[in-house]
Amino acid sequence: MEHWIRVEPNVKIYVNDINPRGSKTILFIHGWPANHQMFEYQYNQLVPQGYRCIGLDMRGFGKSDKPLGRYDYNRLADDIRCVIGALGLSNITLGGHSTGGAVAIRYMARHKGYGVSKLALFASAAPSLIQRPGFPYGTTREVIEQIIKSTYEDRPKMLQDFGNIFFYHQVSPAFSDWFFLLGLEAASWSTIAVSEAWLQEELFLDLPQIHVPTLILHGIHDQVCLYPLAEAQHQGIRNSVLIPFENSGHGLFYDERERFNRELSRFAQ
Repeated sequence: MEHWIRVEPNVKIYVNDINPRGSKTILFIHGWPANHQMFEYQYNQLVPQGYRCIGLDMRGFGKSDKPLGRYDYNRLADDIRCVIGALGLSNITLGGHSTGGAVAIRYMARHKGYGVSKLALFASAAPSLIQRPGFPYGTTREVIEQIIKSTYEDRPKMLQDFGNIFFYHQVSPAFSDWFFLLGLEAASWSTIAVSEAWLQEELFLDLPQIHVPTLILHGIHDQVCLYPLAEAQHQGIRNSVLIPFENSGHGLFYDERERFNRELSRFAQ
């Protein structure tokens, strides 16, 4: 079932609600620069198990509207609140990958976890994607600035280069093309705006405000959100469990999809 949910007077968010009568609900928040379709290898296994899987496209990405303006974590978290309210969701597992995980953390702090009973973080860009004073574990500001510069100059090449470091295991050329096309569905300005948000956003004060069971899944070979970020999340979130994926990079949802789906299903039961 497809929905376009109004979050502002002229902005609608696309939501793909799969198996609405499922007994347990997982709301998936995708990472940059893709959309909800990146989780198809989760939908294919979790839906037959009886889960209701809801994938939304963040504003600026996939089938959602692509306005100019704000793409900070507060705005993106507010969009999630609108979706949860519009669909009347409660007692759900909120799962987010990379930037989607960071936005999910902001949602839990900003909206006091409304409707959410469990949080799942996949290779999340938290508590800071970049290195900061007292936090040397992220990537460098220069790397992000180069991504922004490359997006302005040659967005398809930037997406291709990003895809080349995304997965730990080699994927087929056809899969690589498919993943590349997910990034092209985004607007260039939203792709840039979220990249710029990485330079500003910090989640150090958000982590202690999470009071639900939290599952942290992270590939130890992640070249985008380095593994020490997962350890910082685990340290900052009470009642969290960290499971390292020894044979995964940033795309652990595909690198080790059988194990990923098994751990997520066990947690969301």
